[in-house]
Amino acid sequence: MFIVIAIIMLLMLGLLTYYIANKLHGGIKAVLPKAPLWAVLVPLLLLTVCTLLGFMRITAFPTVVKGVLEVISAYWMGAFVYLLLFCILADIVALILKLFKLPFVKNALFKGISAALVLVLAITTVVCGICNARDIDHISYEIKVDSVTDVSDLNIALISDVHLGAVGSESRLAEIVDEINSLNPDLVLIAGDFFDTTYSAIKNPQKAIKTISRIEATFGTYACLGNHDAGETFNQMQNFLKQSNVILLNDSYTVIDNRLILVGRLDAHSIGGYGDLKRKPFAEIGLKNDENLPVIVMEHNPQNIGEYNSDVDLIVCGHTHKGQIFPANIITSLVYDVDHGYYRKNPQSPQVIVTSGVGYWGMPMRVGTNSEIVSIKLI
Repeated sequence: MFIVIAIIMLLMLGLLTYYIANKLHGGIKAVLPKAPLWAVLVPLLLLTVCTLLGFMRITAFPTVVKGVLEVISAYWMGAFVYLLLFCILADIVALILKLFKLPFVKNALFKGISAALVLVLAITTVVCGICNARDIDHISYEIKVDSVTDVSDLNIALISDVHLGAVGSESRLAEIVDEINSLNPDLVLIAGDFFDTTYSAIKNPQKAIKTISRIEATFGTYACLGNHDAGETFNQMQNFLKQSNVILLNDSYTVIDNRLILVGRLDAHSIGGYGDLKRKPFAEIGLKNDENLPVIVMEHNPQNIGEYNSDVDLIVCGHTHKGQIFPANIITSLVYDVDHGYYRKNPQSPQVIVTSGVGYWGMPMRVGTNSEIVSIKLI
């Protein structure tokens, strides 16, 4: 079955690449009438093949080759998406103009201008998306909790989806830590997907460990596991976090300063598993809250927020990236009850904050979304 699905996917990618190449070729012919289609198609097919190989992260390749393929994969993935979208948009516009029987639609000049616009718009979108992904927004929320203890002075910083190991992720790490420290947090929460599926993708783990260790928080830095924080290198990931002074909560909880209970959940759909660890029902975690302290749950995927009731005050999530690039943000808004921001189903339900993440997956770009660090005040 896997082979059949893979073949279908390859055929679809091949056809879509041909569609893009044919559209661009039509524009080139307006200037160079004898230009062959293969001159456009072959380079685009090679880029698509490199993207697939980079995405697979084949360990047998030399380090330099893997690095080059991963860079090509990251950037061409985004370029491919927007070339395809703008090609489709251009054809829709051409079809509408044909319905009005406008004669110039069939002219080579019109096709040339159309292809040029597709190329310019795609390049502009990708460049702007790359620049936008590197900027970090600061978002703040005030969350009302019923508590016998005073937690109003606690300053909580929340991040998710660092995706360490993705293209460009290590160069941004110091900036992320500096931005967190600028908030003077008492508690730092990392709501999953700190890693990008495999520990081996990190080029300089020791430097990254030193950088993360610079996080300054009165009561420490805590993390839960996301779907990408798993697989064959899971033990190395855990060791990395331990060396970085990040406390990992695997379906377990801790009490912060005798004023707050913090729970960390295993993700329900890990990529490759967490070794011997298995996600438990929430009731089996054995949470004891005799003093009626506020309860915060780190749950990577907001798809699981329906598992909790009024025993939990706040759930913090990541995972969605808010779609990361348009139009994927439209899809995530339809799939999830909340794909970004604050949400509460009803007064008896926990409050939920979903962050779009401070990093990115795959493409080092954001279009229609922002990288962010969240500040939370409990009132």
